[in-house]
Order: sequence, then C-alpha cells, then structure tokens
Amino acid sequence: MLLLNGSKLPSVGFGSNTGAPPEKGEELEKVIDSAIQTGYRHIDTAFFYRNEKIIGNTLQKWFKSGKLEREEIFITTKLPIFGVHPARVDYFIKQSLSNLQMDCIDLYLIHFPVGCKFQEGAMFARDENGDILMEGRTDHLAIWKKMEEHVNLGHIRYIGLSNYNISQISTLIKSAIIKPACLQVEIHPHLQQRDLVEFCHKNEITVVGFSPLGAADYNLRMKTYLPEYQDQQLPNLLGNQVIQSIAKKHSKSVAQVILRFLIQSGVVPIPKSRNSQRIKENFNIFDFMLDEHDTAALQDLEVGEDARISNFKGLIRKIENHPDYPF
Repeated sequence: MLLLNGSKLPSVGFGSNTGAPPEKGEELEKVIDSAIQTGYRHIDTAFFYRNEKIIGNTLQKWFKSGKLEREEIFITTKLPIFGVHPARVDYFIKQSLSNLQMDCIDLYLIHFPVGCKFQEGAMFARDENGDILMEGRTDHLAIWKKMEEHVNLGHIRYIGLSNYNISQISTLIKSAIIKPACLQVEIHPHLQQRDLVEFCHKNEITVVGFSPLGAADYNLRMKTYLPEYQDQQLPNLLGNQVIQSIAKKHSKSVAQVILRFLIQSGVVPIPKSRNSQRIKENFNIFDFMLDEHDTAALQDLEVGEDARISNFKGLIRKIENHPDYPF
C-alpha cells in the first residue's frame, strides 16, 4: 500500500496487542521474533498496550545482530486516550520515542477521538465512585498541530487517526497542514465499513484494519487493562460456514481468506497471534486471489454497527454520551 508521498506501507502488518502484561515481556519478545522471522515488516503498537519498551528492546536486538536494518521495519504507535489533549501530546510522543529506543516513529496515530483525564502513575484517573474521568470536547485541530510540529522536527514520519468517523476526518482535513496519512479502524467481514473505506481512498488516506479476524481474545485482553470489565459477545468468524466453504475451495485457512478479502478491498490488515504457526499462516496470503463470487459472498456477511467489538463502552461508562464519541 502507498502512503501520501508514495512511500510503501507493508500490505499486512503484525498487531502486538496480545494482552500480555508488561511483566510477560519474554513471551511477547518471542512473538515479535517469530513475526520478524516470518517476514512481517510492519509492527503496530500503542502506548496504551504497555509493550513499547518490549518491542523497542526486541528490535534493538535485531538491529545489533545485523539481521535487520532500521529502514526495513515500519513502526506504528499511538497517542493514548489519556493523552488526547494538546498539553500532553509532547509528553507522550517523547515517552514513545524513549520506549521504542528510536529517533523517529514511522506512523503516529491519535488512538481515539475522546480523551480521558491523566493521572501520573495510574492507568486511569477516576472520580470518587471509581468511574474513569473523561475530558470535555476534544480540540482535534490543536492536537493535530502539535503532531505536525513533531513531523517538522523529524520525530515522526507520518501522522494519522484511529477510530475517527467521516465527519471528524472531514473537519480535520479542512484545517490540517499535513494531511492524515492513515486511518486505523476495526474492519472484519461483519463490520466492513465500506463507506468509510471509500471516503478514505478518495482522500488518499490509507486504511489499516484492526481485529480483522474478530478478536476472539478481546474479553481476556480488556481485563488486563480493566479488571472490572464485563464480557461481551464476540463474533465467531473462524467458525463461519460461508468463509469455511471459500477456504476449502482455495485450500486455505479461514483466517487467510479473511485477510485476503481485506487486502483485495484496499485495507491493510494487522492480525495478531501468539502462535508461531498462525503467525506464519496469516502472512502467507499472497499466492491466491478471491474471485468475484467469493468477494460477493464475503460482502454479504456485513452486519454493520451491531458487530462492532471495540466500541469503548465496556472501558468507560457512558462514553457514548460524549460529544466526540465516533460511533
């Protein structure tokens, strides 16, 4: 996939949000090693995932070995939800640069358009009832201008958005000096967001899709961030009979068919796995093509908004009432 100035973004990336807490760094290091050995050259992370330091240490090991050059790897990270405020952008960009042990981040995204209060040393700032405290209306343009400053300083190559809707992106584009290079959103066969993808393509914004396989580990992962998180029903994409039939036709796995479908739809998927065999399988998707009958059948699996997994409602109570809630 091409970014704004013709630079290439690898067509498939590796999602690092496996839910492993920081104390299990050795486990994630092995996972990242497996991904790099397989051929992944796009690693997606975020300050919120608490794994930037582990990824930074792992990559430094590869660089020092001479088996990987810095220019060969594309790193995406994100401004956390408690950093979504103009006064905190500098702080969190510097934190990510330090954690990753890099002079420059390839792609930096605003993780979510709604901000939370920040409390040093705590995952979230909370009120007397234990509820997570949200900021008021988000000054998207002021945050964007701070990110533009870091592009001009050479700290970031590209800047973009995550979980933003068409209206929010349109408003930002009108005033931005540096256009968003990327939008990262949840995309899978039950939530294809075709209007949003089409809008981005018309505006030369690369679309990256997270949770492409339905995020079967989502509930477990959320509880590592928020112990009181309540489980939600998750889609069983890997057990879908339509996708299984297409997979059998091509002698591929269900996951491979889904990832191929996204690529042919102009979306960069970032699957994740802790299993080395599945890591390899998810990368081996460039030796077959889905035909028009396959594509039509997969498009018919669209459910829409009811299929959204990552809606942040389970994370922050009443977040859907915030004026900048995007869904």
